[in-house]
Amino acid sequence: MELIINIFSLIGSLALFLFGMKTMSEGLEKFAGDRLRSILAAMTKNRVMGVLTGILITALIQSSSATTVMVVSFVNAGLMTLAQSIGVIMGANIGTTVTAWIISAVGFKVNIAAFAIPLLAIGMPLIFSGKGNRKSVGEFIFGFSFLFMGLSFLQEAANAMNIGDMVAGMLAHVPQDSFFTIILFVIVGALVTMVVQASAATMAITLMLFGMNIPGFGFEQAAALAMGQNIGTTITAFMASLTANTQARRAALAHMFFNVFGVVVFLIVFYPACDAVSWFVEKVMGGGNDLFKLSAFHTAFNIINTLLLIGFVRQIEALVCKVLPMKAQDEDYRLKFISGGLLSTAELSIIEAQKEIHSFAERCQRMFGFVPELLQLNDEVKFNKLFSRIEKYENITDSMEMEIASYLNKVSKGRLSDASKSEIQKMLRQITELESIGDSVYNLGRTLNRHRMHCQEAFTADQTQHMLTMMQLVNGALDEMMNQIDQPVTKQGIKTSINIEHEINNYRTQLKNQNLHDVNSGLYDYQLGVFYIDFISECEKLGDYVMNVVQAGNKRNNDYEDISYNVQG
Repeated sequence: MELIINIFSLIGSLALFLFGMKTMSEGLEKFAGDRLRSILAAMTKNRVMGVLTGILITALIQSSSATTVMVVSFVNAGLMTLAQSIGVIMGANIGTTVTAWIISAVGFKVNIAAFAIPLLAIGMPLIFSGKGNRKSVGEFIFGFSFLFMGLSFLQEAANAMNIGDMVAGMLAHVPQDSFFTIILFVIVGALVTMVVQASAATMAITLMLFGMNIPGFGFEQAAALAMGQNIGTTITAFMASLTANTQARRAALAHMFFNVFGVVVFLIVFYPACDAVSWFVEKVMGGGNDLFKLSAFHTAFNIINTLLLIGFVRQIEALVCKVLPMKAQDEDYRLKFISGGLLSTAELSIIEAQKEIHSFAERCQRMFGFVPELLQLNDEVKFNKLFSRIEKYENITDSMEMEIASYLNKVSKGRLSDASKSEIQKMLRQITELESIGDSVYNLGRTLNRHRMHCQEAFTADQTQHMLTMMQLVNGALDEMMNQIDQPVTKQGIKTSINIEHEINNYRTQLKNQNLHDVNSGLYDYQLGVFYIDFISECEKLGDYVMNVVQAGNKRNNDYEDISYNVQG
């Protein structure tokens, strides 16, 4: 019974450590918010800045997995190039070694849990604060406390189970001086990290075991485990990229290639490398505890690997592009930026949704571009083919609305700041209006199709010119919508949209009055006038939907509150 309790205590301690790391990481990401995104976007202009950015971000959030998943998300959303992502991933590998240094310095020598409990008292009022930033700071403090409490409990549970004796017993059957034993430890380190999906956790366990002075588990064996963890940690980003686009999968593959290459190189010079690190810690750093040796090896491994490969970013990019070529189906319909599998943090997922909505809007405008061509087609086969294409696009817009809405609902279940909640509401309204644009374009096509099938009289030259002019106005509204779709609404921007909307409304009214006069004058029959005005009225409705998309982008509820363009029946 005692053994079972100890096993569950060990697992629970590891769970508390992982939960603390996750909470701390999410708290910092929410506190940084747009600033964190802008840092990644702005500081990756060249490979050196990319590496430094990766080090900075990972050192702050204490998780290379979180950074690499974030980077994969940015590549998937088109916010970062593949070459930029490779530099950030290199830096993330160096930044994650900070955790090992912190643990080496205080984790097993000082009862950090005793300091962690009072920290919860500081974080408690912050976490219940109504202000988003304070709440995020509170989450960060809670995460930090849980991380080191989990680490302290992990050591206690390991001692209670006599895990050192258990490991020594297993290692007694393994040849100590064999190079194959080193390779075995690399494989074990990779497998354990793949399961735990947190290299910091497996590094903490490695440091704990190394600090126990277990026979057969010395510095070289611990170093081999640490190298294996660098391979295992790539699985998280790889899983995040499975359902993403090709560029994102390439970024994850580059991460895997980078770490595997480093392990292979270090295995070739493994024993001299271990000796060099031992000399550096003893002679240059003045000794310190044995844990510093392992932390120094971990850092040296990642720094040297980065220095070896930083000059070959373009070649790595070319290699992963060759291994993962762009497939033809990537150009077919599917969500380009939103991955259906593992999500990155809720805050960062909003960027993917924004990009997808921009793609949705582009598709709607492209769909509308078919209508002027359809109006002027006389060949029945070509007309039917183009009308079928409009029908297909209308079905696509329906699917896009449902899939993006489903994704946003998943994101909204995460812990979000008030600003992000407001952003999701805005985006949900935008996709509803965009789907209505798709319906409206389909109605324009149906009107032309019904006219072709049920009316013997063709549109007059004047009617055709008026319809083309109306569509030019609507396309101008769509152009302005595309300029504002994922940007904060400005007074000038919304004024431009309002002016176009007024032009569309006035032109619609003018054409309706002119139509009554022309029918009464006998220029064309009443039925042709009905199809003509149906088309003109549908264009005006489409303009209203476009205005609604622009208005949905207004983040400040009180701005422009007198403006309402809900569609009239």
